[in-house]
Parts: sequence; C-alpha cells; structure tokens
Amino acid sequence: MRTLMAPAVVAIATLCSAGVLLARSSAFETGSASGVPASASDSTDVAATVLQFDAALAAGDSAAALALLADDVVVLESGGIETRDEYRSHHLAADIAFARTLPSQRGPLTVRLQGDVAWATATSTTQGTYQGRQVNSTGAALMVLSRGRDGWKIRAIHWSSRSRRAPGG
Repeated sequence: MRTLMAPAVVAIATLCSAGVLLARSSAFETGSASGVPASASDSTDVAATVLQFDAALAAGDSAAALALLADDVVVLESGGIETRDEYRSHHLAADIAFARTLPSQRGPLTVRLQGDVAWATATSTTQGTYQGRQVNSTGAALMVLSRGRDGWKIRAIHWSSRSRRAPGG
C-alpha cells in the first residue's frame, strides 16, 4: 500500500534532514501585521527561501539570487555594508565564484519568527583551494526576512568568517 504525504510534511522532512531547526515565537501564533495569516508552514517557507538563495549562488544563477532579495536589502560582508545594487555590482559575482568552487558544509539552520519578520542563522565550515590559496574557515550567517504579499524576501544578510586553527594551535 502506498502512502501519500502532504507537501508541507515532505518539505519539513526534507528541511529537517538538511539540518534545519524550525522555531516559532508567540507572535507567530497570533498572526501578522500585514494581514497575511500566520501558518504552520511559515518556518518552512523562510528556510526554503534561505536555501534557495544559497542554491542560486552555488548554481551561478545571479537572477534567481537577486529575485529573493528585497529592493532595500542590506548585505554586510568583508567589513562593509552594501545596497542591493552595490551587492549586484561588487560582491555577487565573487560570492557565486566562491560558492561554485568551494562548497561549504552547513551546520543547522535555525529559523525564528515574529509576525511578518523572520531571522535565520547558521554556521558553516569551508575547506579547499580557491584562486590558488588554501581555505580552512568557519563561518556564520544571519539573514533577516520579511513577509509581504509576494512571499518572504531577504531584507538583510550578514556573513562573517575566520580561519580555523590547526589542531593544537
């Protein structure tokens, strides 16, 4: 006998197997300021948006990555703050090249919700060679998303990384 699973259950199972931790706040339970009712799939939708952005970078699809960013997104990386246009013209190509060359091992993705705002955090480990230089780093990422009539959009990204120390170092 074949059992069919609801799409939301399949999505949650897939995200959980990918190391996604889903969390809700009390505001999630009461609804949202935009008039869009909160649902049990909000955490899953937020996590999916973050994972789609990462997948777009790894696939070299700048149009898909930019489509997930709000018009007023701010990107914090390399000690600077960039607007959407600045990110598109300055760091996006480098982020794509890095993601395509050196896949990272992501730690659990944690999603928190407060009404129409969500934030997702994760750590990662990256090892390999990029542009002739050895990379052995650990990183942290924070993405802030908001829900509008067209779904969840990324409003802010903050990435940081540091070199991993050799054992005993």
